[in-house]
Amino acid sequence: MADEEKKISASEQKKEDWMNSKWRPMMGWMYMAICTADFMLFPILWSLAQTILKQPISQWQPLTLQGAGLFHVAMGAVLGISAMGRTQEKIAGANNGGANTPSTTATPSVSAPSAIPKPILSTPAAAAAPVGLDPSDPPTRNTRND
Repeated sequence: MADEEKKISASEQKKEDWMNSKWRPMMGWMYMAICTADFMLFPILWSLAQTILKQPISQWQPLTLQGAGLFHVAMGAVLGISAMGRTQEKIAGANNGGANTPSTTATPSVSAPSAIPKPILSTPAAAAAPVGLDPSDPPTRNTRND
């Protein structure tokens, strides 16, 4: 029983903190929730509040687009760079949760031939001369300018 407790505690010591392994998906979820609220939920609630309070209806101004949309630019950079970093980690062999990733190296299933045969080419003497031309005539140049 004490050996099992040591094994469990050793495996738990190797585990990363949940924040280290889940921050990338949490950033995506947070961005999705903010965009859903700012572009779908808040405009509906804004219109309903104005209707219930008998105020003149005005259009909702998305909060995340204030300041030239810097929030979306920053979140795009964070999510893009973290996705690229995770791809590099997967290529290097880092893995969350211990699941096996598919191998990226291809194993050849067919061996290369030991000798490459030479191509069969016809010799110039064996080639038939075009009709109407004498092989002893000198070659002519095309002098047309079209």
